[in-house]
Parts: sequence; C-alpha cells; structure tokens
Amino acid sequence: MNSGLSDAEIEALLKGKTLLVYLYLLRRANEEGVGVREVQRMLGFSSPSVASYHLQKLVNLGLVRKERGQYLLAREVRVGILRHFVMIGRFMLPRYLFYAVLLTTMLITYLIQFPQTLSRYNVATLLLGTVPTIILWYETIRIWREKFL
Repeated sequence: MNSGLSDAEIEALLKGKTLLVYLYLLRRANEEGVGVREVQRMLGFSSPSVASYHLQKLVNLGLVRKERGQYLLAREVRVGILRHFVMIGRFMLPRYLFYAVLLTTMLITYLIQFPQTLSRYNVATLLLGTVPTIILWYETIRIWREKFL
C-alpha cells in the first residue's frame, strides 16, 4: 500500500475506469465492502480481472483496503473532477448545482413578486439574474457530464 503519494500524483493516476471504481466505492462508503464480481457487474466491465486490476490499483494508491476478500474505502480524496462534487448520502452532486438552484429560485421569485415593465431597472435586474443563472446551469451540466467521461 502506497499512501505516501501526493494529491497531484493520485490525480494523475485516478482516471478512467479506476475513477469509476473509486466513485462506486465512494457512494457505498458507509456500507459493507464490495467484491470483484459486484464491481464488474455494476460497472459493466468485461471480466472480473478488469475489476480486480482497478481495485488493486486503488489499493496501491492507498485509497482502498482489502479485508477478507472485500474492498472498502480507506481514504477519501478530492482531486481532479472530484473537487467539483459534494457527497450527500449516497449522491454525488456538482457544487454548482446549489448555486444554480438558489439563483433560479431568486429569479423566479423576482418575476412573481414584482410587476414586469420595460423600465431600465427591471431590464437590468433580469439581465443580471438571467446571465449568471444560465452560466451556473451550463457549468453544472458540464461538470456532471465530465464525471462520466
């Protein structure tokens, strides 16, 4: 087990299918360990040896430990794409999602609460509310898709 790696080194090695296995283990962090065949089946790998290879790679990185044939999360790291996510229970949600929902709610509340006229104050408020809302939703969706690539 090589847990003395820096975050930069872990980030360089934690990608592709290895990252998918790590994400799967993160979602199951508070549960019992997982076996090779479960990882293979749940992630659609072609054989148990592919799952075993990636699990062993995570063990070597010091992120996972093996006990009685089961693999358990040993260490949680926030590197690469993982920096942009928050764990809530078993769900990994993009950080931008919270800001996007907040700004969208504020914009809708403004539209409902105040009469809409073409005054420069209304136009400026709508513009200053709509542009950041669109940007935040775009970033949220982009980060969400990047997680699965």
